[in-house]
Amino acid sequence: DAIDKIRTELPRSIDEPIIQKIDVEGQSIVTYAAIAPGMTLEQLSWHVDDVIKRALLGLKGVGRVERTGGVDREIRILLDPDRLLSLGITASEVNRQVRATNVDLGSGRGEVGGQEQAIRILAGARRVEDLAATKIVLPGGRELRLADLGRVIDDATEPRSFARLDGQPVVSFAVFRSKGASELSVAQVVEKKLDELRKADPSVSIVKIDDAYSYTVGNYHSAMETLIEGSVLAVLVVLVFLRNWRATLIAAIALPLSAVPTFWAMELMGFSLNLVSLLAITLVTGILVDDAIVEIENIVRHMRMGKSPYRAALEAADEIGLAVIAITLTIVAIFSPVSFMGGVAGQYFKQFGLTVAVAVLFSLLVARLITPMLAAYFMRELPPEEHGTGPVLVAYARFLAMTLRHRYTTLVVGLAMFAGSIYATSLLPTAFIPDEDTSRIVVSAELPPGATLADTRATTDRIVASLKGIPEIQNVLVIGGSSPTGSREIRRAAVIVRLVPKSERTRSQKAMKAVISDKLAAIPDTRAWYVNERGEREMSFALLSNDGTALDQAVGRLEAALRRVPGFTNVAANAALDRPEIRVTPKFDEAARAGVTPEAIAETVRVATIGDVAANLAKFNAGDRLVPIRVQIEENARTDLARIEALRVTSLSGASIPLAAVADVSFGRGPSAIERYDRKRRANLGVDLAQGLPLGTARETFLKVVDEVKLPPGVSLQPSGDAEIQDEVAAGFIRAMGTGLLIVLGVLILLFASVFQPITVLLSLPLSFGGVVLGLLATNNPVSMPVYIGLLMLMGIVTKNAIMLVDFAVEEMKKGIPRTEALIDAGRKRARPIVMTTLAMAAGMLPSAFAVGDGGEFRAPMAIAVIGGLLVSTVLSLVFVPSFFTVMDDLSWLMTRIFGRFVGKVDEPPEYLAAQRAAAGGHPTTAPPHLASPPETARAAVPRRPLAAE
Repeated sequence: DAIDKIRTELPRSIDEPIIQKIDVEGQSIVTYAAIAPGMTLEQLSWHVDDVIKRALLGLKGVGRVERTGGVDREIRILLDPDRLLSLGITASEVNRQVRATNVDLGSGRGEVGGQEQAIRILAGARRVEDLAATKIVLPGGRELRLADLGRVIDDATEPRSFARLDGQPVVSFAVFRSKGASELSVAQVVEKKLDELRKADPSVSIVKIDDAYSYTVGNYHSAMETLIEGSVLAVLVVLVFLRNWRATLIAAIALPLSAVPTFWAMELMGFSLNLVSLLAITLVTGILVDDAIVEIENIVRHMRMGKSPYRAALEAADEIGLAVIAITLTIVAIFSPVSFMGGVAGQYFKQFGLTVAVAVLFSLLVARLITPMLAAYFMRELPPEEHGTGPVLVAYARFLAMTLRHRYTTLVVGLAMFAGSIYATSLLPTAFIPDEDTSRIVVSAELPPGATLADTRATTDRIVASLKGIPEIQNVLVIGGSSPTGSREIRRAAVIVRLVPKSERTRSQKAMKAVISDKLAAIPDTRAWYVNERGEREMSFALLSNDGTALDQAVGRLEAALRRVPGFTNVAANAALDRPEIRVTPKFDEAARAGVTPEAIAETVRVATIGDVAANLAKFNAGDRLVPIRVQIEENARTDLARIEALRVTSLSGASIPLAAVADVSFGRGPSAIERYDRKRRANLGVDLAQGLPLGTARETFLKVVDEVKLPPGVSLQPSGDAEIQDEVAAGFIRAMGTGLLIVLGVLILLFASVFQPITVLLSLPLSFGGVVLGLLATNNPVSMPVYIGLLMLMGIVTKNAIMLVDFAVEEMKKGIPRTEALIDAGRKRARPIVMTTLAMAAGMLPSAFAVGDGGEFRAPMAIAVIGGLLVSTVLSLVFVPSFFTVMDDLSWLMTRIFGRFVGKVDEPPEYLAAQRAAAGGHPTTAPPHLASPPETARAAVPRRPLAAE
């Protein structure tokens, strides 16, 4: 609509603007090269268009097929400028007559013989010879054959792009999938069809040169292997702790029973197996057995108290039920908001949060329904054993009692550790996405303004030759006349370097970029830089201004300063460089007297040099297609300024006047393109970063250089590319985390029927920060998007430890047990399941931490952050949460004393609590009894079912 509104302001003679939405999800999935030594370039191009594209477009899931390189068939009428000059006719006049005479038109309707007939005017030439014999009317009423004015040839369009594979000319074509189709399925049906075409015509060799689905398939296999390895390690942890193969088997069954229905739910929600959803599946490997571990451990504990499996399963499941439900709902509340983030981050994680939430909900159902049932009928009675008598638990209970006696000192230490963790986060660099190894490097090469397509071809051939000796390189595809992002200009080229698979080389993709950069630096008169899978530089900023001159000055000064910064390589701006141009300036007085308009001058020059626009070209009927007929002067005439000046312009009276008589022709320079953002002129300035230099650190350095350079007035700086998305991701995750915390607080308040104890649970969250910082510092990883995911996961997991401790202590206090004793007992009885679930989750994440396989670079920082945060938070939770609990419990009692009179009666504490309170100097040390149910003197007996085994 916006284009239609301003179309009248654009020149009439231009090609119609094309409006197209570019879908990031819809990039090409596979690219092939067609090679046929026995065909001309035009014949091979038509074979791709007519045979290959037709065959592929009929396949299910194929959205479109685009050809790159090659040429189209075209009838070219190359006029002799000297002949035109002598006959007094212009190229534009010849073009008009060819377009008017060589045409088939519908012209009416006839009813001869009582039947209706359509009337058609068939004036189009059927052979090139017939076209060459077309009569052209000259000034003065004379006429001449078209062939007498120049050459009429059946040729191809003037090439403005090319494709070369390892230095050899090819015609490439890219296959795009339709929305919702599977990359792998489409690639398989395409390969099957191409095999049929290869057999049908062996003279045309079709070679796969690039694909996007191999990385996806490799990522899938890697994720599945990581899932299996993590599951095995998590189950082994259960076996080590419980030393009972039946209990271990019951815990192991929980994982497939939770994971398989998750895939079914993903299909119902329209999700696919992609990088993000696979990440979610591997992420919950440890969580899926978490609930089952808590249940089975509690059942085993009850069985060692002398209970039968049936009674132990019944009572243990009842005892732990609230904690298991609270843990699961907390994780759901944390992850669900992630799926509803906006912007680029929201597109990344739309399928992430809901996949995790669905998986843990299934794990809850398994833990609450299937695990107790299996334990009741599959477990065998265990010898009695007193729980918590081991040396480690005894030592822990003594240490816990000491921290409770000095709870304020413990809290001060905890706050100091939290403050230290927050400070340590400032030591961590930041990035957007870790450097991934996709075995594919894309280079954008640029020649100086004024370079021809032949110059681009020669330069890119030198680049390919310089890369041939590198053993890690599999092949090199060059697409000339276009940048990697699709900007059409003959002095640009996209060089796509395919590396051998990651497992078959010792140097990483990042290290290979440094090697290739050294080779590119040796190519003269060439600027080259890398773009990532999203078509962006590693770091880029946009300079905006309404003043083009000030913008050019700012770009020049800043670019020169950045080239001197260590770690910044391939500094380049995509600002429109001035290119050489031939300027035709009308002599308005002479042109007015001669009756020549600037529009007539422009049409004359355009038609004479490159031909008319596509919409105005005549068409030649070749039987199976309409071939454009292009009229222009001989190409060698464009190389002589004198011949351009001698071009004839037709006046309003029909006279033919030399161009030099009504216009000045001279050399000059002008912009090749103008890019705008929010109506301001924009120039993107990008750099490649040396290995080990994270985006956050580089960004700070960049901004420091900008401050030193001092941009001209009216020029502003704006992050673009990954630097812009990094800000958006950080803001999106902070909002999602805040939303998740509020939902968690609401869920816990409903479950615990208290406000202050949920706050105790949430206060345990900061305890994981120190572990995250230590893990990232030890492995030299920056804070990036996977780390944000890890932090999100920790928010859901760390609360588990506090929930288990708080829930058990509250239940014990309801029975009338003193608070300190209840907390010590909670620590002694809940330490083992807490440590078990922590180690199981850490073991489940361990394979991901080694960054093995495709996509491992993305998963590794997340796994490292989770493992570090889990281990540290578990240790600290067991120590600090009980002290947090006592303080919040006292605060709850105090608030009840103050505000309880407005809402109800405030009961005095029982005698033993009053005695403790008096001993402590009047300070309460436990929760008021009115917040709890009456003490239980005895548990209601549960009728036992007679079992055959008993």
